[in-house]
Amino acid sequence: MAKTLPARPNLDHLRRQAKVLLAGLNDGDPAAAKTFITHLPEAKGLKPAAVRKAGFRLADAQSALARKSGFASWPALSRHVEQLRALEGEWAFAGLEVDGNRMPAAMMGSSRLLMDGDRFRMDSPEASYDGVFTIDVEAQPCQIDIEFVEGPEAGNWSYGIYELEDDDLTICLGLVGAPRPKAFRTQAGSGHALEHLRRASPARPASVTGGKSSKTAASALPAPAKADPRAFDVPMTPLLRRLEGEWAAIELVMDGEPMRAEWLAFGSRRAVGNEMKVIFNGQTMAHAKVKVDESVSPMAVDYLNLAGKSKGTVSLGIMDWVGDEARFLIAAPGLPRPPAFEGFQPKGHTLSRWKKR
Repeated sequence: MAKTLPARPNLDHLRRQAKVLLAGLNDGDPAAAKTFITHLPEAKGLKPAAVRKAGFRLADAQSALARKSGFASWPALSRHVEQLRALEGEWAFAGLEVDGNRMPAAMMGSSRLLMDGDRFRMDSPEASYDGVFTIDVEAQPCQIDIEFVEGPEAGNWSYGIYELEDDDLTICLGLVGAPRPKAFRTQAGSGHALEHLRRASPARPASVTGGKSSKTAASALPAPAKADPRAFDVPMTPLLRRLEGEWAAIELVMDGEPMRAEWLAFGSRRAVGNEMKVIFNGQTMAHAKVKVDESVSPMAVDYLNLAGKSKGTVSLGIMDWVGDEARFLIAAPGLPRPPAFEGFQPKGHTLSRWKKR
């Protein structure tokens, strides 16, 4: 049964709810009696009058409330809520490993995880990620399911395991599309990230809302361009061969917000054939097949998105050369191709510039 607790559940508030439920039963409230009959095994099959005469106590009301919320018992609900409170605060990265590769310490210094109840925000050099999470403290090891609400992964889920020891938190997480890890380790091609975090502050962080759903904003956009994957099975050209290899980030501007210069060092663009990935801080920001029309100026670029919330859609853009640097301006799926590098509306566009390593 799915857990149906309110946002940022509080055990004192839940205790008060149980007291109100018991008082309602004793006062003859039909809704309270129905809650007991539906969710308390000892009351199953009884008539409302019989439930009121059964002499149920506060522990029974707590049990009914817990089962109504999707838990096997009040102690199970209590452990869940207490664990959420234990996870609250600001967490700094002490170690990060992705697909068996350890990330340099410098890449982690600007990243932090903020947790407030069942809401979170991940601030990292490439972007901020907001969302909600659920935990299962009865599983061994404990499990965590993450829903991304706002940011580059909005609409996606990741599944992982975790262990908490005082001010040390270890999470092994399947990146979007990967299965839940079974152990606290990663290896090449696993799609898993192993995070070691140290609590920087136990205080409840401010302004962690879990993000604003992008569904409304997305519905306001035109329908994304229809994708024919066969159209991206293109022959290699001298231009595509020139774009192969690994490129260092020189500039990145998303929705009009430039990435800080010191964070650019943690990004790369890697291409094999006409398939490319943009990776920042171990996180894949873009994964696409590329098609280029060199007959127009600036050159027209089409991305067939292969991962994330835009998987299967096409992003339209342009590219040119600035000396030996490659420059791209890519629109979000559903937006028209920008006609030039100047004068475009920044919302929904990503401007990037790369230099061959």
